[in-house]
Amino acid sequence: MSHGQLKVFSGSAHPALAKEIAEQLETPLGSARLHRFPDSEVSFQIDENIRGTDVFIVQPTSTPVDEHLVELCVMIDAFRRSSASRITAVIPYYGYARQDRKDKPRVPISAKLVANLLGAAGANRVLTMDLHKAQIQGFFDIPVDHLFAAPAVIEYLARQNFGPMTIVSPDAGGAERARAYAKRLDAELAIIDKRRSEDGTAEVMNVIGDVSGRVCVISDDIIDTAGTIQKAAQALRDNGASRVLAFAVHGVLSGPAIGRIEAAPIDKLIVTNTIPLGPAKSTCEKIVVLSVARLLAQAIRSIHEETSVSKLFV
Repeated sequence: MSHGQLKVFSGSAHPALAKEIAEQLETPLGSARLHRFPDSEVSFQIDENIRGTDVFIVQPTSTPVDEHLVELCVMIDAFRRSSASRITAVIPYYGYARQDRKDKPRVPISAKLVANLLGAAGANRVLTMDLHKAQIQGFFDIPVDHLFAAPAVIEYLARQNFGPMTIVSPDAGGAERARAYAKRLDAELAIIDKRRSEDGTAEVMNVIGDVSGRVCVISDDIIDTAGTIQKAAQALRDNGASRVLAFAVHGVLSGPAIGRIEAAPIDKLIVTNTIPLGPAKSTCEKIVVLSVARLLAQAIRSIHEETSVSKLFV
């Protein structure tokens, strides 16, 4: 089934990434106007005919999360009412993903609520990257293509020629992700066991695995305030690691994160451009940013041409 001409549009969250994706696809970025009224309401207007076209809207729901989420819903509604043939929400970073279950009484499952909002707004499919939990795909009643940034990260680490390397999960929950990286890089696997001290005042970081004399890469999906990464890096150094690097797909880096990264015994923090780094964050010399535009562009091309996206999965 043909969905018409491929068109890529951008919200205000990350226009640089949308432009890079459009360049990879060798197609111009769609023309539209998005601004806010004095009371902060979103105003959006499409400046070209999109009737019968295959529309991809690039909008990570990063800080400010609520503003970017509402923008995305307003844009989807505009394209639906303008008779786009199909609308795919390209959400490199899916906000509210960490609220994916009821882990305490009387709390929402916000990741499911966001999925409902996107479906109600009129999205036909979602393209996202490295969800906090893969089962969030099941919250949607529309198709979800879930990509991984692993190819970009593995390519970067393989070029460094570090020698004996250990991929480290900062907690037991991330062991599966770390194991996948270790397998592809022919590296060892280690896990940080995080426990409260007997008086409950501090976390004790126990390292499970051989890290002595090795280059250790801490692997996670999100780095927010960087507290866990800072403590994990120190624990690895205390256990004899020769070098420590950290990697996260989504560099949220809020609050005290930059200060902690600067103070931690970490040589480099590798993140991707699913989220734009602000001026203060981009001046941190330890941060290396890898682009996922090519991966997202390949997935968009495959979705448009109705070919397999699974070849991009890791």
